[in-house]
Amino acid sequence: MAEAFLFAPEAESYVEGLRCFPLRDIGSSRWIVQHDQLEKLNLQAALSAKRQEDEFIKESLVSHEKMSILIYELICIEVWKSRIFPLLLKSRVEPKQTFPCYIVLYHEATLISLLETVLYHEDVVQACDDVLLDLAEYCSSRIITLASRHNDGECFYDENERASKESISGIDELKRQYKQIWFQVTVKAVSILRYIISNLSSLPVSIATRLLNTHDIISCLVELVDKPPWTHQTKDGKIVRYTEAKWCPVHERETMAVTKTEAQVWLALHHLLMDPECQRKYNYSDHRKAIVLKLRGKLNEVLLDQIPVLRDLQRYLEHLAVLDIPPPREELILEQVPEIREKLIQDNKGKWKEIPNVDPSTGEWILTGYDVECVAVGAGILGCGGGGSPELGRLRALESLVKAN
Repeated sequence: MAEAFLFAPEAESYVEGLRCFPLRDIGSSRWIVQHDQLEKLNLQAALSAKRQEDEFIKESLVSHEKMSILIYELICIEVWKSRIFPLLLKSRVEPKQTFPCYIVLYHEATLISLLETVLYHEDVVQACDDVLLDLAEYCSSRIITLASRHNDGECFYDENERASKESISGIDELKRQYKQIWFQVTVKAVSILRYIISNLSSLPVSIATRLLNTHDIISCLVELVDKPPWTHQTKDGKIVRYTEAKWCPVHERETMAVTKTEAQVWLALHHLLMDPECQRKYNYSDHRKAIVLKLRGKLNEVLLDQIPVLRDLQRYLEHLAVLDIPPPREELILEQVPEIREKLIQDNKGKWKEIPNVDPSTGEWILTGYDVECVAVGAGILGCGGGGSPELGRLRALESLVKAN
């Protein structure tokens, strides 16, 4: 039996020290320390859940009211990856080592793994308070993007992964790691969304409204059932499935077995379609009805034997098939909107327009007039204790740039 990664007192000190980092501090030494602590908390939480032992990580996160920090950090790293990471790739600078950047990319996987473990419990879902809407928005956006990318023909299984590692460049390796982690994180977002959906009756009404009508998450989940991105047929005709964060070959006798992720999708659909309050809120149309009825062809006896609760859903779909769709209701809705991501973007607006131009062959910084102005401001601040004005140096640098061009 594996030993514990953390003891309760040490874990509690880690949880007490958790704090939000601004976007500009991602990758700093203090941020790295917290990432290392979060990784240990994640491993211990998963180990406790697997052994069905005292889940002191979960209790500590709730008692110290740190769930909101985990969700903030998750969304913050997602903003970094969507806004700043593409600029790093665009710079075309060949990194000597990809590991430091990989830590930042993997941070999202660490956070969502910890959230997946602890949000299994209803009391933890309730403890997220207002930021749960931001988490639901994050998960639904990820899942919608996954369905869209897969529907467009993108495959997340790399058949040549082992061979490509030997001759791949640093930039291409980062791109490969980014795609790999993105898929891993999105699969875990499916589980988290299911936990949220299971508790909709006790959560703010805005969460159900945004999931059902703003994002039409039902249609998206049906698309994942119809075309599962976690199942792939290789060039030689073999079937592989993404389970336990890795692609595994499927034996012929296991082709009809339901994986954990597939079960989460079905259970989420069952709740959204069978819950009376969700039925009342969901605005059916002929198009939406046709999408939902696609599930009838998937509800075979093998599936029903593995998830018996779906028999109720099967009867509901037969009833829905002959039901006339009522006209959409016009209701006045005061809707709460997620705030964390929008605030991060607004607070950092204009700060990620460009990164310094770099010569890809030498790695040298190619100065522009804007760079000189920024350096002059920084030099003025650093030299305020007696270093003198940087104005003369600024003018000379700008003159040199004009002559060089």
